[in-house]
Amino acid sequence: MTQPALKLYLAAPRGFCAGVDRAIKIVEMALEKWGAPVFVRHEIVHNRFVVDGLREKGAVFVEELDDCPLDRPVVFSAHGVPKSVPAEAERRNMIYVDATCPLVSKVHIEAERHAEQGLQIVMIGHAGHPETIGTMGQLPAGDVLLVERADDVAGLDVRDPDKLAYVTQTTLSVDDTADVVSALQARFPKIVGPHKEDICYATTNRQEAVKAMAPNVDAILVIGAPNSSNSRRLVEVGARAGCAYAQLVQRATDIDWRALEGIESLGITAGASAPEVLVREVIDAVKARYDVTLEQVETAVERVEFKVPKVLRETVA
Repeated sequence: MTQPALKLYLAAPRGFCAGVDRAIKIVEMALEKWGAPVFVRHEIVHNRFVVDGLREKGAVFVEELDDCPLDRPVVFSAHGVPKSVPAEAERRNMIYVDATCPLVSKVHIEAERHAEQGLQIVMIGHAGHPETIGTMGQLPAGDVLLVERADDVAGLDVRDPDKLAYVTQTTLSVDDTADVVSALQARFPKIVGPHKEDICYATTNRQEAVKAMAPNVDAILVIGAPNSSNSRRLVEVGARAGCAYAQLVQRATDIDWRALEGIESLGITAGASAPEVLVREVIDAVKARYDVTLEQVETAVERVEFKVPKVLRETVA
């Protein structure tokens, strides 16, 4: 039986960013240095495949420091943690390694500098997301106000409208964030923004690739976890950029093939915490059902690399 023809567009960049790559390396090197188990506070990155792989090597994932024994090392996830977490680890004389993405750390430093200048901070981010919790936790309670949407700006109760600054979660929709910033600037004309865009290069690049691909495809598959902010934003960006159907899948077994019936073109991308092996798995699943012509849609080339903490570089060859 002849398979239906399908034009398959593969977004580039896609998948792992430098911060995710570094965080995973930190857990692997910690296991090599100290042996199993190494405890990790929160999922190191939001991807079940990655987390399960590290668990098999001896990583133990917990949600709070209280769940970690005092005599084993603990790694803090790439999303960042409130200041109280490393402070408590030090109080308990625990060995810890901070795997916070350097671009998230940049936002933390930014928020602190603004606060030192007497500014109250408005954070644009998703309530309950670990990155948002971590960033807001750099300063005392009440010093950082959270907004998720442009509509939230009208309800902000600030100390002084002339002494404000804003920061953002690094994994937001570029377009949605621009709308929130516009609303903030309209209500608070003196609000201070970041020196350099807080939304990270990887989030921006993956969204741009989807925007370039979306008008040319009948459907898009975004490979990523349901709790991955940047992956979920890719689904939204695809839909907004003109693709009639966008689906978030963790791996090939999650694909809803019935929803793809009759399509002639398909786009594939992956969130920043999804490994390339899952992309290949999805491509193979598509090739098993269609006669595929593959084309890459490349909108940027990424060469960013982040070093792991010195404590691991010095002791693991």
